[in-house]
Amino acid sequence: MDASTWIAVASIVTSGLTIAIGSVGPALGEGRALAQALAAIAQQPDETPNITRTLFVGMAMVESTAIYCFVISMILLFANPVWNQVGSG
Repeated sequence: MDASTWIAVASIVTSGLTIAIGSVGPALGEGRALAQALAAIAQQPDETPNITRTLFVGMAMVESTAIYCFVISMILLFANPVWNQVGSG
């Protein structure tokens, strides 16, 4: 196998691992945040709007980690900077 094939294999494997590992953490974090928010709403129903607003902001921040992993994965698959090194060398 030549160098470009090895780069393609490494890019695909790394991209898959990035998505797999990078989505588990945010999923667990969002589940825990939701469980805690529901427990807080059950204890203090009058504070539901404040808890919900804070929950949505927190979930957006947690979800950004998974989005960054997705972006890195797409860069590895479609815009890998190493391809330029192989093409010119």
